[in-house]
This record gives sequence, C-alpha cells and structure tokens, in this order.
Amino acid sequence: MRHSCSLAALLGAALLAACGGPAGPTAPAGNPGASGGAGVASLMKARGLSEADVTAALKTYVPSGKKDEYYTFASGGHGGNLIVIGVPSMRILKYIGVFTPEPWQGYGYGDTSSQEVLDGGKRNGKDMTWGDMHHPAFSETNGSYDGQFIFANDKANPRVAVVDLKDFVTTQIVASPLIQSEHGATFVTPNTDYVIETSQYPAPLGDTYADVTEFNDKYRGAMIFHKFDRSKGRIIPEESWAIELPPYMQDLADAGKLVSDGYAFCNSINTERAWGGILEGNPPLESGSTKNDMDYMHIINWKAAEALVKAGKTTTIAGMKVISLKTAVDENILAFTPEPKSPHGLDVTPDGAAMVVGGKLDTHATVYDFAKIKALMDAKTYESRDPYGIGIMKFEDTIRGQVEIGLGPLHTQFDDKGNAYTSIFIETKVAKWNWKELKMIEKISTNYNIGHLVAAEGDTVDPDGKYLIAMNKWALDRFLPVGPLLPQNFQLIDIGGEGAGGKMQLLYDMPLPLGEPHNAQMIKADKIKAFEVYSPVGIDPITKKPDPFTVEGGKERIEKKDGVTHVYMTAIRSHFTPDIVKVKQGDKVALHLTSLEQAHDATHGFTIDSYNLHASLEPGKHVNFEFVADKPGVFPLYCTEFCSALHLEMAGYFLVEPK
Repeated sequence: MRHSCSLAALLGAALLAACGGPAGPTAPAGNPGASGGAGVASLMKARGLSEADVTAALKTYVPSGKKDEYYTFASGGHGGNLIVIGVPSMRILKYIGVFTPEPWQGYGYGDTSSQEVLDGGKRNGKDMTWGDMHHPAFSETNGSYDGQFIFANDKANPRVAVVDLKDFVTTQIVASPLIQSEHGATFVTPNTDYVIETSQYPAPLGDTYADVTEFNDKYRGAMIFHKFDRSKGRIIPEESWAIELPPYMQDLADAGKLVSDGYAFCNSINTERAWGGILEGNPPLESGSTKNDMDYMHIINWKAAEALVKAGKTTTIAGMKVISLKTAVDENILAFTPEPKSPHGLDVTPDGAAMVVGGKLDTHATVYDFAKIKALMDAKTYESRDPYGIGIMKFEDTIRGQVEIGLGPLHTQFDDKGNAYTSIFIETKVAKWNWKELKMIEKISTNYNIGHLVAAEGDTVDPDGKYLIAMNKWALDRFLPVGPLLPQNFQLIDIGGEGAGGKMQLLYDMPLPLGEPHNAQMIKADKIKAFEVYSPVGIDPITKKPDPFTVEGGKERIEKKDGVTHVYMTAIRSHFTPDIVKVKQGDKVALHLTSLEQAHDATHGFTIDSYNLHASLEPGKHVNFEFVADKPGVFPLYCTEFCSALHLEMAGYFLVEPK
C-alpha cells in the first residue's frame, strides 16, 4: 500500500504539472477528492484503476486550452465524410462534408458553390446521396506530407474528392465514368503529380453492357492517374489518363518513392476470374476466387506510361485517354509477381526499396525487393505469362523474405526505427516486426476485428513512430449497449517505446458512431496552416477568391433583373440587412449573402424556414442561393449559429405573396 501511495503521489504530481498547478501531494486530510497524491490514490482505488490505466490516461490527457500534437483524418465510411481527430487526446474536431451533404456546414443545402461541387460527383445524371469512403491521402512533397490538401475516394460510386486544408472545405469531386467501382484510391505520387484510383470489381469499361458470361473477354479493370494541379488545387480531367487492366479484382495500391519513384503497385485477388452465379450452379465468389495459392501484384511503370500518353499511344473511352492492355504488354510497362492468397494491404517502405504485402488467407508478411523486380522487368525475365500476355516473374526471385506474423495479415505502417506494424484481422492483433531484419518483435491485442491501422506519418519517407491507431470493427462488450448495430472502435497505441519494458501500450478506446471508417492518415499538426477568417470580406470558399456578388456594407439592396429577384444581404452581429424580403409566389430568387465579420469567433448561420436552405457563414465568407419561391406564406429567416447574446434577435422575414 505504501508503494501504491508513493506511485499515486507521483502520478498526482504529474497530473498537477500537466494542468499547470503545484506539484506534490497537497490533498487536505479527509478530502480524498482533492488534488494531490492521496486524492489520486483514492480515485484509483474507488474506480479500480491500475498504474497502467493512469499512465495511459496521462499520455492521452491534453489540458483545456492546449493543443494536440497530430491531426488524424479518418474516412467516414458510409457517411461519405471525413472525420478530423486530435492525437493523443482522441477528440473529434470536425466532420468535413465530402461526398454527401453536411447540414452544419451548409454543404449541399442550397448554396450554388457547394452544390456545384456535389454535382461534379453525379453518376449517370443521378444525385449520389451517400458514399463509401475508404482511403484518404494527404498531398505530398518529396514523399512527405505537406499539409496542403487531402484526397478521398468513394468505392460505391467511383469518385475522387479534393479537400483544401486551408479551410477544411471540399473543393472538387471528380466522377470516374471509365470504371464502375474502385478501392485502391486515393494514393498519391511523391510530389502529388497524380492521384491514383484503381478499380476493384471488373466491368466493361466506359459504362457499357456485356453479359457476365463474357467476363474474361469484355470485363476489365483500370488504374486511373488523375492529374493534379497544385497551383489551382484541382484535378485536371483532360490531362488525366488510365491503363487498362485484366479482369482480376484489383485492390489496394501504393506509389513508389525515392528509389522506386515512377512506379505504382497494386494488389489483385481472383486470378481465377470467378464471377459467382450461385443460382446458375457456380460456386459463390468467395470460394471461386480463392482456389489458387497465389494472386498477382501489379507493377506499373507510370513514368513510362506517361510518356506513351504524351506520344498519343492511347485510345479514348468515356472521354478518358486509356493505354490498352495490348499496348501495356507490348511496351512492357505492366508486369506481375505472385502474391500469397487473397492479398489486401500493399505498403511501400519508407526508403522506397521494398513493398510489404499481407495475404488475408496467409500467415506471413511478404517483403518484396524493388531492385530485383525492376531488374527482372527491365530484362523481361518472366517465368510465364497470363492469358492476356502479361509477364509473370518468379515469386522467389522478387522477394527479400517472409515473416510469420499470424493469421489474417492486412495493412502495414512504419516507424522511424525500422519497424513495421501489421494488422492481423483473424487474431485481432497488431504485430510489430522489423522489416529490414525480417524479425518478429511483439504483438498487442485489439478490440475487435482490426482492419486498417495508422501510425504518425506512417507511410511517408520520414515516419515519426510515437502513436498508432488500430481501426477496429464492431466494438463488442466495449461501450454502453446501443442496439445490434455496434460502433466502430479506434484504439490509440503507444509505439514510442515508453510502455512497460519498451513494449506497445494500449492508451485509449474511442467509439466511432457512424459508418465504417476504413483508413486514416496522421500528420504533424504544425504542417497544416488553416485560415482563421476569410479575408478580404466576400470570399467564396470553393474558389478562394472574392465572389463577384460580394455585398459591401451600406450597399445592401433588393433588385429585380431579367425576371430574377436579387437580394444583396449582409450579416454582422447581430442582424441581417435587409431583414425583410418580399417576393411573389413563383418568383426566382437569387440571394447573395456576405458575412462582414473579421473576428475569429464571429460565425453565423442562415436559413429560411421550410425552404430547405442553410449556410454556415464563417467570418468573411460569401454564399449565393438560387431558388424559386414556390410556397406562399410568411417564413422566418434567422441565424442558426449561437453568435452573441442577441443571437435570437438576429432574424427577419421572407414574405411570399400568393398569386
């Protein structure tokens, strides 16, 4: 007990120091809840906390007013949004509307700019009101995160989005009519020349039809290289291109770096080319696609492919330049090496010299040697060829070796000490191993069914180590019951060598109450330089330029022009000008609304009741609404963000006179 009190005193001192208070046990007698060692000891006893529990709490505790060391951007899964989380506190900082409308930000709720962004993601003219986001990726400079942009993908409705990190706003969505689904996205080349999007389920390219019985001949995959213009912050579709791939189910992808820069890699499953058909007497896809012992890693020389595009050696499908499968074979820009059965994760090591693959139905992490692969590919030394003529290297000639890490390896991240961390789905663990020495080190259990994992800058040329988040599915027995649909669970793990005996230490469980977050990336907080206000007043957050309809203070007005009622309105604490707008039923209305605020905390919101319009008005922001006043009546308009003591008085009326 004496040891426990001594430990508690030390922990209490540490807690007080973290909070900026006096160090040492200062609790008065009879007050076990007061600050200091005795109080901490009493709390530990009352709550049944161990030394490890309290140590973990100290490692994650970020006092009020202090800031986290890292941002984590996680996919919102079925929500189609991004989740921004501080590390190590694991506090959710923001949801970013990406593929789906987001009401708090007014994203897709009537303003013309954000609606144009969402309209860019329409498929076959249809609005997509959900997304299946999987793999966000930061923009990079020389293989390191630069904090300027983050990209995200939608597996269900193949689309790629651009989010500007100056204000955490989605500025572009590009639909991909060439393919019908994707998974290996959005991975970037080391200087963000391209954002890579790789198909998953084969289909006829260009949204055409062929019966599934023609699978081998008419179904195809593709790897798309979306050209990114950093100065514009936009993908340039007319400069983007793709490579046709065989009808294997391409999976996760990664771009080479340093010595492997200029190459891209992706996994595939289903070398059997099974397509299901249970009622037709065929085996289900799950068994039909797992008969072979090996699948194929795709190795693509994208620098050479880029030269072919510039030389005009492409065809055009659905408006996109495509290098045909035959051209890819003839020009030797595509080759295969076998992978253990049903591979999923494919991750390039920080030095770019190796690729780590986990096969879901294997027990190893396989480390491939890029120099060996390149030499074989350059010499066209292939053991065999697939039915489409693509050269297949000999497995043993392309690897450095394998490490036995457990059943169901998936994804790998890296630290700054030569270690790799691989999620093991079936065992529900994270394995730590040395990818240079091919040596297993230790495992830590997670809860429950780990999928992806993310380490601090863990897939760059200069990873940090320190923290890792296990991204787990279905948090059984972990949190208060919420019915049969269970929350996901992000578990923060210390990998900085400060745990007991230098081992990994579980620090925190964080329930995620939406979708299924698949992957995430973690970046140093000081790399992101976000705006505090939009300046000068009147900025459109999509273009980052003054909007042509910006309203100056004192020049508010209502004008009718070419059959449209233009309302030029401003917002400032605590009123809108004008605050009374009168129109007739059936009138077309163009509402131009500028926030005149320049104080950091002066955010307003705007809505007109029953018209399904909403905007968030951060300081200096401008939004435009275009709608028809189709419903007659009296409709309050008001500020939706509690902005001041007179927030409720920041209101007015939208009057629609009946015909």
